[in-house]
Amino acid sequence: MTNVLEVQDLKVHFPIRKGGKVHAVDGVSFTLAPGTAFGLVGESGSGKTTAAMACARLTPITSGTVRLNGRDITHAAGAELKAARREVQVVFQDPYASLNPRERAGAIVRRPMDLLDIGTPAEREARVDELFALVGLRPDQKDLFPHQFSGGQRQRIGVARALATRPGLIVCDEPVSALDVAIQAQILNLLGRLKRDLGLSYLFISHDLAVVQHLCDQIAVMYLGQVVEIGSRRELFTRPMHPYTHALISAVPSPERIGMEAGARIRLQGDPPSPISPPPGCRFAGRCDFAQDRCRQTAPQLQRKDGSHAVACHRAEDPDVMAAGTAQALALQPG
Repeated sequence: MTNVLEVQDLKVHFPIRKGGKVHAVDGVSFTLAPGTAFGLVGESGSGKTTAAMACARLTPITSGTVRLNGRDITHAAGAELKAARREVQVVFQDPYASLNPRERAGAIVRRPMDLLDIGTPAEREARVDELFALVGLRPDQKDLFPHQFSGGQRQRIGVARALATRPGLIVCDEPVSALDVAIQAQILNLLGRLKRDLGLSYLFISHDLAVVQHLCDQIAVMYLGQVVEIGSRRELFTRPMHPYTHALISAVPSPERIGMEAGARIRLQGDPPSPISPPPGCRFAGRCDFAQDRCRQTAPQLQRKDGSHAVACHRAEDPDVMAAGTAQALALQPG
């Protein structure tokens, strides 16, 4: 079966005025199987959103390959890129900023079909009605403007717009981070239902592992433009191997953490190194409690351990590092 998305050694570098370049994405590879959700996680500046936008061809690609349903779209242009646009759509992070305040909701949802010349005017209107029902909005709300909706409703409009062209892949760029917790759950449940009922595939970007755990089948952890760990949801949450993954899991709220000693929570010190001049070794070494000289001198390569689990860490299988990962994983387990 052809993968929905295949990304090989993707690099996105942005030149700066004084010379040099920002290494926003620096050699990322992964595959996304049909009907699954793939999560890219990491803190701000990790490169996850840039990588996703490059996959959707909304950010220029410096090098590497992006294949959509088996077709190389890395350098697609004109009619070829227009065809790809039908197959991959985006749900953006901010439901307040991503909708045109001067357009009515129905016109916003219809816009992709207008731009890509999909169907007749009557068919487009019928599709808008279908989409409003699909995402839990009333038909009479088509004539309202974005400011007349709540944040959760606006994101439902964004989801409906993304579905308009019947894409197989939807890029979800932190789609719930601007919403309160109760509304987050509603939108995540909606995305899960649509994935199941329509056979959708998601490339899901988030800084919050709790959100990714709810929806994603495979997860890649990014740090300063590179993937440091990748695996299935079960592999990542039961046996995290990279110290940076340990820290992200440590930040996930859990009843099991109540009463734990303060030292059990991992609090990263310092800032990531500059993406303009990354260090020669592991990019996380300066913030890692387990770093040794070789970590600072030689960059670790992403190596497969078992199943789909792979990690880029010289000390991933050292007893101290494994024990730290086990402790964080256990803190997420109920009872």
